Amino acid sequence: MSAIHDELDSGAKAVADQVVRWRRHLHQHPELSNREVDTAALIADHLNSLSLDEVRTGIAGHGVVGVLKGGLPGDRVIALRGDIDALPVPDLCGVPFASHVVDENYPGGPFPVSHACGHDCHTAMLMGAATVLAGVREKLPGTVLFVFQPAEEGPPVGEKGGAREMLAEGALDHPAPTMAFGFHVTPYPKGYIGYRVGNQFGASCLIKIVITGQQVHGSTPWMGIDPMPAAGAILTGIGQIYRQVSAFDPVTVSIGHVEDVGRFNIIGQTVTLWGTVRCSVEADMGEVQRRVRTLAANSAQAYNSSATVEFLQDVPAVHNEAAWVEAGLPTFRRVAGEDRVVRTGATLGYDDVSEFVNKYGGLYVTLGVQDAELNDDGLPVPIPGGRGLFMNHNPHFYADDDTLITGVRLHSQVAFDHLDGALSPK
Repeated sequence: MSAIHDELDSGAKAVADQVVRWRRHLHQHPELSNREVDTAALIADHLNSLSLDEVRTGIAGHGVVGVLKGGLPGDRVIALRGDIDALPVPDLCGVPFASHVVDENYPGGPFPVSHACGHDCHTAMLMGAATVLAGVREKLPGTVLFVFQPAEEGPPVGEKGGAREMLAEGALDHPAPTMAFGFHVTPYPKGYIGYRVGNQFGASCLIKIVITGQQVHGSTPWMGIDPMPAAGAILTGIGQIYRQVSAFDPVTVSIGHVEDVGRFNIIGQTVTLWGTVRCSVEADMGEVQRRVRTLAANSAQAYNSSATVEFLQDVPAVHNEAAWVEAGLPTFRRVAGEDRVVRTGATLGYDDVSEFVNKYGGLYVTLGVQDAELNDDGLPVPIPGGRGLFMNHNPHFYADDDTLITGVRLHSQVAFDHLDGALSPK
């Protein structure tokens, strides 16, 4: 490890307590996608306090980009990305700084709001990395972009937002990155870095299925057309679509929300199903969508109703090229330790950081933050006496504050190594 790497680690240690305070504040005051007003203000205030070369705000809603130009000559530009939005999920993680926020005005709400995916950690760690890197700016041979992205969980239907909108607004055009980097906290052993060559995360889209019948009083169903049986048939049939594509390339189609306009004594006119398609291989998306359309139309017809299907908010897979992974592994191992950098399996989670990685090249990995250990098959299992394992988006999801410093170090050292030329495909 060189002197500059030691200095980066010392900087991370010095800011660690502040990172924990930021994370706890963000956790206690979460904001949903495209509503991250106070979160963005906190970020911008901090970046401005660092006397960066530029702080861009109001991007794709409430996105923030900080620009730090190093004091040494260099053409490389790294974009460090952290997502800032929360979820409509209650907070049951059991910490004193748990969220009690309820958004009364969000479309479809009111919703309890929490950082059940860990974006509070992502935001705080990137704020910490900005502090560390700004402290060594005279030793940086290139430029760092601190990219705080809104609406990673997807904006409300009908609104624009997320990584694609940031790109559309030219947020990263000047200067354009030569690498994009980020990571996601996961229920894995604390401090472990997980990587995967190929698709680290799957491709995704949102499904909206509207089944239309004919509204009627509940006492005379024969006088109208009940859309509910068709909805039930579609829900049942969707669970079999995975058997209609290759079993060697996982896919899943899940319906997470059913919206009815009826009443206990009214058979409503419509039923709307909201869900998601996930494909481990992006090329399978078109075929899965075709089968969903066929299922919906024919199931509705069987019950004398009709169905329309829309696929919205498509997100490409997060793909890690082998050459980028090979270049990144020495840095990961320096940060986490040789035995704490592990190859992980495929996942059907998605992350629109893929928009940045696809355009500029780079890497996206995972950081373990829970009380776990790996079993003989390399899978995470709870450790005795720990808090257990809880997946992202579960109300009980938690992240250990002690792992935040690892994330600050990871951002900082990846940034320096790329600017210095050590972390780049050969």
